[in-house]
Amino acid sequence: MTLAVACLLTSGMAIAQDDYSVPQTEWGQPDLQGVWNFSSVIPLQRPAFFGDKKTLTEEEIAAFQAQTELGLQALNNQGVGGYNTFWTEMGTGDDNRTARIMYPENGKLPETVEGVPVQVGGLGPDEPGERPVRMVVGGISKDGPEDRGLSERCIVGFNSGPPFEPNLYNNNVQLIQNKDTVVIMTEMIHDARIVPLDDRPPLDDDIRLWTGDSRGYWDGDTLVVETRNFNSLTQSFSVYGTSEDKFLTERFTRTGPYTMEYEFTVDDPSTFTDKIVVMTVMSKVDGQLYEYACHEGNYGMVNILRGERMAKARGTEDSQ
Repeated sequence: MTLAVACLLTSGMAIAQDDYSVPQTEWGQPDLQGVWNFSSVIPLQRPAFFGDKKTLTEEEIAAFQAQTELGLQALNNQGVGGYNTFWTEMGTGDDNRTARIMYPENGKLPETVEGVPVQVGGLGPDEPGERPVRMVVGGISKDGPEDRGLSERCIVGFNSGPPFEPNLYNNNVQLIQNKDTVVIMTEMIHDARIVPLDDRPPLDDDIRLWTGDSRGYWDGDTLVVETRNFNSLTQSFSVYGTSEDKFLTERFTRTGPYTMEYEFTVDDPSTFTDKIVVMTVMSKVDGQLYEYACHEGNYGMVNILRGERMAKARGTEDSQ
């Protein structure tokens, strides 16, 4: 059983708050301001052994509780390595679903279009591939910074989106509102996405950005953010494709004093044969974001490249 699935099985049932009234700003708009955490123990895709089962009962969750505790203990006893569970964010456990993918109905990513690029990445050895490197973690070689993943280059954080996908840590985002604008500021790489709420037209199609061009509007109590004009230098979603033709719709709906549903739809016919709809429950944080100074302190990139040069030099000396 994987850690993600094991953690899923300890999650509690979501608490319905049907009588909740969303607070309003001074402009009469839903107040979504504050710091929100999007950690989740729910896997993106539904594990195969759940079949078509979308939710778990309290009895089913309890049945796996002991097994989960043993699994976590075994993981920590393996040694620190990169990170043990002390360093990871596990989510709040207020969701009993078996997958965060809501569509397709099977809880799985749809088929990809034939020939789309795939870059998996990760904390292991470098993977074979060619530039541009679109993966967020890992790399294809150490010949130059362009061969490393986007988060290692401090361009795009590994969980800063858009859209927001839970990862090991720093799964925090802050929403700041005024009458005509919402600012979505991520903890990773401290990126601030400014979302106009007026009727200004989108950017010209020739203008392409790392995190796209966002426009927002209110649908009742829900903030809807539509983003297009991504460049082709990031992946479309997960490990697949490019972002060039991606159209992203995000929906922020406050469901209680300390909860908000974050739902997004990826529509990219150049990468996937169908759309993808994902929902994550965000939790309000009683705190503030602190600067994640990636560019200002990115000694890791320098040392990665320096270490490779030294390894090659030593290899040349040994062969002489």
